[in-house]
Amino acid sequence: METMGSRSATELLLLPVRLRGIRLGRPVDLLVDPDEWRVVGFVVLCGDEIERFLVFAAADAQEDELDVSSALLLLEDVDFYRERSRSLRALLGSAVVDRVGRPGVVRDLLLRRDGTVDALLVQQGDAIREVEPAEATVDLEHVSTA
Repeated sequence: METMGSRSATELLLLPVRLRGIRLGRPVDLLVDPDEWRVVGFVVLCGDEIERFLVFAAADAQEDELDVSSALLLLEDVDFYRERSRSLRALLGSAVVDRVGRPGVVRDLLLRRDGTVDALLVQQGDAIREVEPAEATVDLEHVSTA
């Protein structure tokens, strides 16, 4: 799902991380700055079964891959970044209230090319609506599967 230059965060998680066509791993999560609503980077499960961190700006999101210029861009200290960010996996299914008080559930994020969260895709009843992050209150304690 792409809207006006934005790209679905969950779709980015489906892309392999590659270096000159060689698969290095696959993203298993996306970490978001909780204050700025900007993507910090990806948690990547590498071929050696170790999770590493890839800074968002170091990955070139193509149609069919996340291209990196060096394997050295995959950093070992994932926990450092996890402690300072929100996990996309934790955000999905979280309860959210928009600026006019309508409740909903976070289903995805729309990201600009620079990593800024353009909108939260929020399910409200049977409809999916785009809600600006600044106009939403997300409750990570309450998760819904509905």
